[in-house]
Amino acid sequence: MAKKDIDWSSLGFGYMPTDERYVSWFKDGKWDDGALTKDPNITMSECACVLQYAQTVFEGLKAYTTKDGRTVCFRPDMNAKRLAESCRRLEIPEVPEEKFIDAVKKVVKANEAYVPPFGSGATLYLRPFVFGYDSIIGVKPANEFQFRIFATPVGPYFKGGAKPITIRVSDVDRAAPHGTGDIKAGLNYAMSLHNIVDAHNCGFDENMYLDPKTRTKVEETGGANFIFITKDGKLVTPKSNSILPSITRRSLMYVAEHYLNMPVEHREVYFDELKDFAECGLCGTAAVISPVGKIVDHGKEICFPSGMEEMGPYTKKLYETLTGIQMGEIEAPEGWIVEID
Repeated sequence: MAKKDIDWSSLGFGYMPTDERYVSWFKDGKWDDGALTKDPNITMSECACVLQYAQTVFEGLKAYTTKDGRTVCFRPDMNAKRLAESCRRLEIPEVPEEKFIDAVKKVVKANEAYVPPFGSGATLYLRPFVFGYDSIIGVKPANEFQFRIFATPVGPYFKGGAKPITIRVSDVDRAAPHGTGDIKAGLNYAMSLHNIVDAHNCGFDENMYLDPKTRTKVEETGGANFIFITKDGKLVTPKSNSILPSITRRSLMYVAEHYLNMPVEHREVYFDELKDFAECGLCGTAAVISPVGKIVDHGKEICFPSGMEEMGPYTKKLYETLTGIQMGEIEAPEGWIVEID
């Protein structure tokens, strides 16, 4: 299919409307069949549950053009499972996995001309989301819901290469103990907005959130999981029941062990360990890995040996291997790549 006349190299990570999006309604206790629509607008009551009580969850995934010209998505079944868990926790009817994957395929196929060409550094970002639609004034779940997916082409998260970032240790907690930190609920991101703006105003790129109970263990940032590399080349990822289970992080753990023969540990990571790590990064759908060069704890700096100029060697291997799998340059594990046909 011919691609849209877009300057792919100039794209940032922002919203550009595409031709079609998917909408399905939940009414009278069941989801309808769903359909594509050209209308990007949503009309709802001023008393819609999502506006009053933030009953909404979402996902994020990408479609790619591979080296051999195929259009593919990366592990959409994992997004479907995570969305279902998020729905359960907020009393939203689950979107069945087969319905989710079918909707993803429909949206990508309908907007295939917006999937950037291989080698451009750009991708087609997909945003599935579900929200309470009907009018609710008492504090209770909605009765009607919409499940939607829109697509937008996005450029590389980092223009000119992934330079290591500087993050600060936050005085604000991201999630309460036994709260909603482990699901992808809109309310989790809303609470982080003031804190990230404040971090930027203070000259930092991100916040490091510690565990809300003891504030001695590393959790995550406002929108990404941490990865650490020990001085002897081991991948270590923080474990907690209030961390969002990142699909990118879980994929990197598999890549480290099965492609790069790196030892892997998924465990509690104490803040006082950070000085002993050789490399640090943030991982997520948008950038895959954002290298971290420095962590600042109320004026005290923790500088990683990998430095502030480029990714550390192990982090770079992880990044290149996972993106190689996504782009079809490296053979993928079974089931990771879903072709759009």
